[in-house]
Amino acid sequence: MFDKNWTSLFKQAQDMQGKLSEIQEGLAEKTVEVSTGGGMVKVVANGLHEIISIRIDDELINMNDREVLEDLITGAMNEVHKKVKELAQDEMSKLTGGLKIPGLFT
Repeated sequence: MFDKNWTSLFKQAQDMQGKLSEIQEGLAEKTVEVSTGGGMVKVVANGLHEIISIRIDDELINMNDREVLEDLITGAMNEVHKKVKELAQDEMSKLTGGLKIPGLFT
């Protein structure tokens, strides 16, 4: 009886690991786009927090205002990472049935 419980638990862990891998592969294919400054800066990232592209409007570049540019890029980067984290948590909740597991996709 002891062996059956451990075998079952091990099988469940393997199944969970396989599903987790599937979620990570799926996140690599999903993208999140964020814009700041009325669309003057756009950042696109995939679900693994990898930046796919950054687009800066010519008007912003022509302003020659480094501080504004830096602030808009910083804001967009922070927001895109927040959105990716939310996306990952949503995907994980499908696997865990809404149960929040600390440390998973933080």
